[in-house]
Amino acid sequence: MSRQAGRGTESKKMSSELFTLTYGALVTQLCKDYENDEDVNKQLDKMGYNIGVRLIEDFLARSNVGRCHDFRETADVIAKVAFKMYLGITPSITNWSPAGDEFSLILENNPLVDFVELPDNHSSLIYSNLLCGVLRGALEMVQMAVDVKFVQDTLKGDGVTEIRMKFVKRIEDNLPAGEE
Repeated sequence: MSRQAGRGTESKKMSSELFTLTYGALVTQLCKDYENDEDVNKQLDKMGYNIGVRLIEDFLARSNVGRCHDFRETADVIAKVAFKMYLGITPSITNWSPAGDEFSLILENNPLVDFVELPDNHSSLIYSNLLCGVLRGALEMVQMAVDVKFVQDTLKGDGVTEIRMKFVKRIEDNLPAGEE
């Protein structure tokens, strides 16, 4: 019986490692396909955005989270529910702006960068930029426009990985004329 309990954990670890290695292969291929890191960063963001647009439906169905009333509540749901659900980590929320429209997610351990070292010729590559796109795409689907960017990265020698999120505006539903 104890063997089966261990298998679940072992299976999750294998799935996590497989995901990490597959993501690494994707980034490697993008680096071969595009001439410079900026183009790779844009592609990772675009791919992440497309994932986020689709992932939000799964998230809302599986998490039973209701509509967030403000950006602070949104930050809590992202850090404590979404990151935990999909990446198995819980980033800390820090560095709120005085206006309450900007914060940082601090990832002590970014699972996407396990087994990764950036080569010297890719110093401007934002390896985990897919995450920025996912966050932007998912939030756009719930009528929230945000700017998302990496400001620190352990792959570049920083102590932690920091993602900065800034609320831009609430997106109004555009209903066809005559519908309410």
